[in-house]
Amino acid sequence: MQSVAATREANAGNGLTERQGVVLEEALRLLVDGGEKALTTAGVARAANCSKESLYKWFGDRDGLLSAMIGFQASKVRTQDVAASALDAESLSRHLVVFAKDLLEVLSGDVSLALNRLAIGQASREGSKLGHMLQERGRRQIGRRAAALLEAGRKAGLLAFDDADEAYGALYGLVVSDWHLKMLLGEEAGEMKKGFSRKAEQAVSAFLTLYGKKV
Repeated sequence: MQSVAATREANAGNGLTERQGVVLEEALRLLVDGGEKALTTAGVARAANCSKESLYKWFGDRDGLLSAMIGFQASKVRTQDVAASALDAESLSRHLVVFAKDLLEVLSGDVSLALNRLAIGQASREGSKLGHMLQERGRRQIGRRAAALLEAGRKAGLLAFDDADEAYGALYGLVVSDWHLKMLLGEEAGEMKKGFSRKAEQAVSAFLTLYGKKV
């Protein structure tokens, strides 16, 4: 489960009030417990003890609610907004490990697995909106923030790469590898989760071996 601090950062990162964050958490729980059919404005309003009018005011229609849910979930993967002048090798490694651990925790959670399975189930439908939302509001949102940290590392003379997005793709692959696919296919996550800290540290170490600037 994500910490209170991570949830507060998710609220702040999306410009949400604490109350709106609570509503999105309830909506995410509904999705996990009841699937797509449970995710209705009436159901969310009832679960979150708010009016449907408030939901429409805050998030718009159902697609707007889904988009907000995905963005809120993605914001639980923390990346520090740091200036290049404030980075050294140790602090960069520390920031990257925090990011990697959060990425593993969020992607392995019931919410993210439910969203991804739902998107996979809709993939055969022409113009699947959920898959597009997961790409734009989920992975790419996380990627943009992580790429900014990598860019700061390059400006600090700690990393060497030509393209921040490409470097982030390498980091993502090292962190996630094939375990996310295994979880989506139903493999028990308990044992894998026990090794997340070590996996995050190993992934960052491998990334720095590839992209760390030799001094």
